[in-house]
Amino acid sequence: MAILSGRKTALTGLLEIYEHAGEELPRTGQRFSVLDSEGRPAVTIELVDVRVVPMREIDDDFARAEGRGYADVAQWRTAHEEFFRSDGVSEFLGRTPVIDDATLVVAQRFRVPVEPD
Repeated sequence: MAILSGRKTALTGLLEIYEHAGEELPRTGQRFSVLDSEGRPAVTIELVDVRVVPMREIDDDFARAEGRGYADVAQWRTAHEEFFRSDGVSEFLGRTPVIDDATLVVAQRFRVPVEPD
């Protein structure tokens, strides 16, 4: 798992999805359980930075921190544009979202907290 190896330390969500779902935005300090492919808790992550930013502010460092093998932000952008315009997202929102430099995303950095012995 990319999280356990330390390759994945960031994730991105489309702000419009949170708003449409009526969900509160994640907050720094929140902890979440990440499930494995069997649906079982695999690891706990703790958010260390949460920012709402336009897509144009995502940089190469953040793109690589997503742990999906993106060489740079251009690859990150292509993959996220595809996902944010996917049938599943469009169906959920009731329309295909406009994705451009000004599109707001929720950029989250996290760590795996060290539990005391």
